[in-house]
Amino acid sequence: MTTEPNFNEIPAYIPKKGEDFMSKGQLKHFIHKLNVWRDQLVFEAENTINHIQEDSTPVADINDRATIEEEFALELRTRDRERKLINKIDKTLHMIDMGDYGYCKTCGIEITLQRLEARPTADQCIDCKTISEKKEI
Repeated sequence: MTTEPNFNEIPAYIPKKGEDFMSKGQLKHFIHKLNVWRDQLVFEAENTINHIQEDSTPVADINDRATIEEEFALELRTRDRERKLINKIDKTLHMIDMGDYGYCKTCGIEITLQRLEARPTADQCIDCKTISEKKEI
Protein backbone atom coordinates (compact mmCIF):
# COMPACT_ATOMS: atom_id res chain seq x y z
CA MET A 1 0.00 0.00 0.00
CA THR A 2 1.25 3.48 -0.86
CA THR A 3 1.66 5.95 1.98
CA GLU A 4 0.11 9.36 1.72
CA PRO A 5 2.52 12.29 1.25
CA ASN A 6 2.07 15.02 3.86
CA PHE A 7 2.28 18.63 2.76
CA ASN A 8 2.16 19.83 6.36
CA GLU A 9 5.34 17.98 7.38
CA ILE A 10 7.59 20.21 5.28
CA PRO A 11 9.33 22.66 7.61
CA ALA A 12 9.15 26.37 6.85
CA TYR A 13 12.01 27.86 4.91
CA ILE A 14 14.40 29.87 7.04
CA PRO A 15 16.21 32.44 4.89
CA LYS A 16 19.92 32.91 5.37
CA LYS A 17 21.22 36.29 6.44
CA GLY A 18 21.48 38.57 3.39
CA GLU A 19 19.76 36.04 1.12
CA ASP A 20 17.95 37.54 -1.87
CA PHE A 21 14.19 37.15 -2.11
CA MET A 22 13.24 34.10 -4.19
CA SER A 23 16.78 32.76 -4.23
CA LYS A 24 17.47 29.32 -5.69
CA GLY A 25 17.08 27.79 -2.23
CA GLN A 26 13.71 29.44 -1.68
CA LEU A 27 12.47 28.47 -5.13
CA LYS A 28 13.62 24.88 -4.62
CA HIS A 29 11.77 24.80 -1.27
CA PHE A 30 8.50 26.07 -2.75
CA ILE A 31 8.74 23.79 -5.79
CA HIS A 32 9.15 20.84 -3.42
CA LYS A 33 6.30 22.04 -1.20
CA LEU A 34 3.96 22.54 -4.17
CA ASN A 35 4.83 19.16 -5.68
CA VAL A 36 4.26 17.33 -2.38
CA TRP A 37 0.92 19.12 -1.99
CA ARG A 38 -0.05 18.22 -5.56
CA ASP A 39 0.97 14.59 -5.02
CA GLN A 40 -1.13 14.48 -1.85
CA LEU A 41 -4.20 15.76 -3.71
CA VAL A 42 -3.71 13.27 -6.56
CA PHE A 43 -3.26 10.46 -4.01
CA GLU A 44 -6.55 11.40 -2.32
CA ALA A 45 -8.35 11.59 -5.68
CA GLU A 46 -7.11 8.10 -6.60
CA ASN A 47 -8.26 6.78 -3.23
CA THR A 48 -11.70 8.27 -3.82
CA ILE A 49 -11.96 6.58 -7.21
CA ASN A 50 -10.95 3.23 -5.69
CA HIS A 51 -13.32 3.71 -2.74
CA ILE A 52 -16.29 4.50 -4.98
CA GLN A 53 -15.54 1.58 -7.30
CA GLU A 54 -15.18 -0.87 -4.40
CA ASP A 55 -18.24 0.35 -2.47
CA SER A 56 -20.64 0.65 -5.39
CA THR A 57 -22.31 -2.67 -4.80
CA PRO A 58 -26.10 -2.42 -4.87
CA VAL A 59 -27.75 -1.97 -1.49
CA ALA A 60 -31.29 -3.20 -0.96
CA ASP A 61 -32.33 -0.73 1.71
CA ILE A 62 -33.33 2.61 0.19
CA ASN A 63 -32.10 4.56 3.23
CA ASP A 64 -28.68 2.91 3.11
CA ARG A 65 -28.47 3.57 -0.62
CA ALA A 66 -29.33 7.25 -0.09
CA THR A 67 -26.67 7.55 2.61
CA ILE A 68 -24.02 5.98 0.40
CA GLU A 69 -24.96 8.17 -2.56
CA GLU A 70 -24.79 11.30 -0.39
CA GLU A 71 -21.34 10.29 0.90
CA PHE A 72 -20.17 9.75 -2.68
CA ALA A 73 -21.58 13.13 -3.73
CA LEU A 74 -19.77 14.85 -0.86
CA GLU A 75 -16.49 13.12 -1.74
CA LEU A 76 -16.87 14.08 -5.39
CA ARG A 77 -17.54 17.75 -4.52
CA THR A 78 -14.43 17.73 -2.33
CA ARG A 79 -12.35 16.20 -5.12
CA ASP A 80 -13.70 18.78 -7.59
CA ARG A 81 -12.46 21.58 -5.31
CA GLU A 82 -9.14 19.77 -5.04
CA ARG A 83 -8.99 19.40 -8.84
CA LYS A 84 -9.26 23.18 -9.08
CA LEU A 85 -6.51 23.47 -6.48
CA ILE A 86 -4.29 21.13 -8.53
CA ASN A 87 -4.80 23.47 -11.49
CA LYS A 88 -3.80 26.41 -9.28
CA ILE A 89 -0.69 24.54 -8.11
CA ASP A 90 0.22 23.83 -11.75
CA LYS A 91 -0.26 27.53 -12.55
CA THR A 92 1.96 28.45 -9.61
CA LEU A 93 4.69 26.05 -10.76
CA HIS A 94 4.48 27.71 -14.18
CA MET A 95 4.87 31.12 -12.50
CA ILE A 96 8.06 29.81 -10.86
CA ASP A 97 9.34 28.69 -14.27
CA MET A 98 8.58 32.16 -15.67
CA GLY A 99 10.35 33.91 -12.75
CA ASP A 100 7.18 35.64 -11.50
CA TYR A 101 6.64 33.65 -8.30
CA GLY A 102 6.57 35.45 -4.97
CA TYR A 103 5.52 38.85 -6.29
CA CYS A 104 2.04 40.36 -6.02
CA LYS A 105 0.22 40.27 -9.35
CA THR A 106 -1.58 43.50 -8.40
CA CYS A 107 1.10 45.81 -7.00
CA GLY A 108 4.33 43.92 -7.75
CA ILE A 109 5.78 43.88 -4.23
CA GLU A 110 7.25 40.78 -2.61
CA ILE A 111 4.74 38.44 -0.98
CA THR A 112 6.12 37.62 2.47
CA LEU A 113 7.68 34.20 3.01
CA GLN A 114 5.29 33.66 5.92
CA ARG A 115 2.31 34.14 3.58
CA LEU A 116 3.83 31.86 0.96
CA GLU A 117 4.47 29.19 3.59
CA ALA A 118 0.83 29.36 4.67
CA ARG A 119 -0.50 29.53 1.10
CA PRO A 120 2.15 28.60 -1.47
CA THR A 121 -0.26 29.42 -4.31
CA ALA A 122 -0.75 33.01 -3.14
CA ASP A 123 -0.41 35.48 -6.00
CA GLN A 124 -1.26 38.66 -4.09
CA CYS A 125 0.29 40.33 -1.07
CA ILE A 126 -1.90 40.39 2.01
CA ASP A 127 -2.91 44.04 1.50
CA CYS A 128 -4.06 43.56 -2.10
CA LYS A 129 -5.82 40.29 -1.20
CA THR A 130 -7.67 42.04 1.63
CA ILE A 131 -8.78 44.83 -0.71
CA SER A 132 -9.94 42.40 -3.40
CA GLU A 133 -11.91 40.37 -0.84
CA LYS A 134 -13.62 43.51 0.43
CA LYS A 135 -14.62 44.39 -3.14
CA GLU A 136 -16.22 40.94 -3.50
CA ILE A 137 -18.62 41.60 -0.63
